[in-house]
Amino acid sequence: MRGVAYVNGAYAPLSAARVSIQDRGFQLGDAVYEVWPVRAGRIFDADAHMARLMRSLNELRIALPMSEAALWVVIRETTRRNHVADGIAYVQVSRGATSARDHVFPSPAVKPTLIVTAKKLDRALLAKRAEQGVKVITTPETRWARRDIKSVNLLPNLLARQAAKEAGAFEAWFVDAQGFVTEGTSSSAWIVDNNGALRTRPLSHDLLHGVTRAAILQLARARQMQVIEAPFTAAEAKRAREAFITHASNAALAVIAVDDVLIGDGRPGPVTQALRAAYLGAQPAV
Repeated sequence: MRGVAYVNGAYAPLSAARVSIQDRGFQLGDAVYEVWPVRAGRIFDADAHMARLMRSLNELRIALPMSEAALWVVIRETTRRNHVADGIAYVQVSRGATSARDHVFPSPAVKPTLIVTAKKLDRALLAKRAEQGVKVITTPETRWARRDIKSVNLLPNLLARQAAKEAGAFEAWFVDAQGFVTEGTSSSAWIVDNNGALRTRPLSHDLLHGVTRAAILQLARARQMQVIEAPFTAAEAKRAREAFITHASNAALAVIAVDDVLIGDGRPGPVTQALRAAYLGAQPAV
């Protein structure tokens, strides 16, 4: 296991990095995380991802164990030590390790646990995936009611993603009790409807407030595309002109089939391709 991790004040080889077995993130899922895309050695959407991390921490009343400025130093240094020019930087913060397992918050508070890692991504593979498009399946919404918090509690997500893999698909879209798509296991869901409007579900507690989603919305509106923040059903997605997903590691990735029903002509559409090109041409923040 190659690579370097930052854990609670020290850099260590990934194979030697350790946290306490009493850590509440490990025992109770009492932790949040954030992911930053890195391209050509620069961090994209830097401030927006940091703001989302801080929001998640505030919602769970977990303190950041250092200043934002210090955390930026650690993120950049971890990225450098792992020689990541194209990839992702990952930050996880738990409420910390306690002397005994208990559901209530520790009192007095303990020092939160901070983990920072970075890894390379195969840009050629990502580009090939974008060129060909991906398939998604739909699955009933089984997650908790605060999906806007980027919590490490991802069991429903990984079960749905495994089901997608076993079905020969790349991603799974959760569908709520009213039949509307909420989001993917690790992505925001979009369609270009039969009127040519770009549609994605509005922000609420029901879905993660996607940073790449926000960037794509801004780019679309700047290009005077018709944008509607409104939910859509799985049936509407299957009848759409185009569909795509957005997430930090691969923006505007075309969906060519939903539950094996082809979207459009089964190839990435022009709106998806234009938004992807526009996003990848955007200037990184740091």
